Amino acid sequence: MPFFLKEKDNFPEVAGYKSVLIVPCRFCPAASLAVSRNESYIEFPQRLLKTASFEKLIETIKANFKKQGVRADVFKSNLLHQFVLCSWSAKKRYKLNEIANQYEALLVLGCEAAVQTIQDAIQPTSCQVVQGMETVGLMSIKPKFQLPCKISLELASITPTQKSNDTMLSVEMKNYIIATGLAEQTRDCMLSRYH
Repeated sequence: MPFFLKEKDNFPEVAGYKSVLIVPCRFCPAASLAVSRNESYIEFPQRLLKTASFEKLIETIKANFKKQGVRADVFKSNLLHQFVLCSWSAKKRYKLNEIANQYEALLVLGCEAAVQTIQDAIQPTSCQVVQGMETVGLMSIKPKFQLPCKISLELASITPTQKSNDTMLSVEMKNYIIATGLAEQTRDCMLSRYH
């Protein structure tokens, strides 16, 4: 089950920095955006292992940083075994560590496990690691195949995650769940559990 992640509008943690490296995971964030925007997850052969809605988000974040005068680049991961950030090889982590020294902050588009993976990979550097998405819960999805070669994901449910001792879902998150039109049963289940 992948995590359902919500995109953030801004990143105050990197205010005042001159350089940011965007480090995307290509699994949970891409699946989350495909589900929430009701778009394709994978389209062969146009986009091999890349989700259009997630790529748009990455480019928007990069462009917004550049408008603010911040040098922003994206750390590339194009091979299948680098698809899921929290399972990167030691070689990939070492490569990130080498590149990270050129940036003041790393913006991780992924879950807490992805952030921890990056923090562990760059321990010797002085970069600040920032989580660029908010974890809502675990999603149960149903893949849908369409001809010629398109895979979409249908949301079955979201099992909320609890961080530390938090037992209440924030008002902002409740509004997000309602506004995005998540599956009726998921929305009702989540809202009833946290009233």
